[in-house]
Amino acid sequence: MKKLLSDKIVSIPPSGIRKYFDAAAMMKGVVSLGVGEPDFASPEKIREAGKRSLDAGQTGYTSNSGLTELRKEISNYVKRTSGVEHCPEKEVLVTVGGSEAIDNTLRCILNPGDEVLLPEPAFVSYHPLTIMAGGTPISIPLKNENDFKLTLEELQEYTTPKTKALILSFPNNPTGAVMTREDLAPLVDFIIENDIYVISDEIYAELTYTGEPHVSIASFPGMRERTVIINGFSKGFAMTGWRLGWVSGPQGIIEQVLKLHQYAVMCAPTTAQHAAIVALTQCDEDVKFMRDAYNERRQFLVKEFARLDLPCFEPFGAFYMFPSIKRFGMTSDEFATRLLEEHKLALVPGDAFGESGEGFLRISYAYSMEELKEAIVRLERFINSL
Repeated sequence: MKKLLSDKIVSIPPSGIRKYFDAAAMMKGVVSLGVGEPDFASPEKIREAGKRSLDAGQTGYTSNSGLTELRKEISNYVKRTSGVEHCPEKEVLVTVGGSEAIDNTLRCILNPGDEVLLPEPAFVSYHPLTIMAGGTPISIPLKNENDFKLTLEELQEYTTPKTKALILSFPNNPTGAVMTREDLAPLVDFIIENDIYVISDEIYAELTYTGEPHVSIASFPGMRERTVIINGFSKGFAMTGWRLGWVSGPQGIIEQVLKLHQYAVMCAPTTAQHAAIVALTQCDEDVKFMRDAYNERRQFLVKEFARLDLPCFEPFGAFYMFPSIKRFGMTSDEFATRLLEEHKLALVPGDAFGESGEGFLRISYAYSMEELKEAIVRLERFINSL
């Protein structure tokens, strides 16, 4: 069997998150705060639009790039929310979730030996997808004392002549960190001077809690032509199962991403595309309702972690907390394993998101307040037992 398999793929370990999901699934009475998925159903207007498209018999392929109307609305949405304008016909592509968009973009820009800078802790897919695309992932360990934001000094330290691209993922999974315009501004000149391309994963852009809107690095002078924006409908619009995302950016890159998309998947799901048009044009209030609910849960956990003496900077984006458990003298994996086995509470160890996540836990608050309160009870019991 080994002769039949790709050495590259075999060498990549499975997701560090799945271990805990699989173990929890085998146990009764588990409370899990591990999944990064909204606990809300897709808004009713979105569901109804999907039903209408089925009732109308709209079940065939769309164009490879996606429905023209949807691409226009994506272009309008990106311009409205970030000030970045992309041509809907040539610079916007509808994908099967944000994951396909990330994968295809990396495969289109990387040659063997090209280095990709990955500020970590970060989404578990970036590292393996870079390897699958033939690139070399270079981890930049972000620091808790900087609220897990990327600094110019860190970017300078890890940039080499082989650096091709930088993946920015803010608001961040797993830390909940955001980068403001003041945080991003110092990076821009260095990125341009060193001819670095940016893949800006903005899947959590709708979920920020500072009172200020999300800022895309593509909105800075000189950055539109070297930034690819990844976004989608899973998180902000609670449409995970619809599997719909998009990639927008310079025409020369999108043309190549389209080729991969054509050969690999043909087009994104048609029903989901019709529903997404309604999401972008009629669901601002639904997004606000969900964001307000997440914010209430976020504030609850901030107070509870302070009470439990679990150090945790206050995150202002996505729906994750990243408290430190270093004072207990256990690895993240040991802590999470014992917590699951002894108190049936499933959390994700921080090292699943890169080595710099060691000593932390990722806690998702995309769960009901009742579940969060029960989780805190179990976590407190475990801490007291230590």
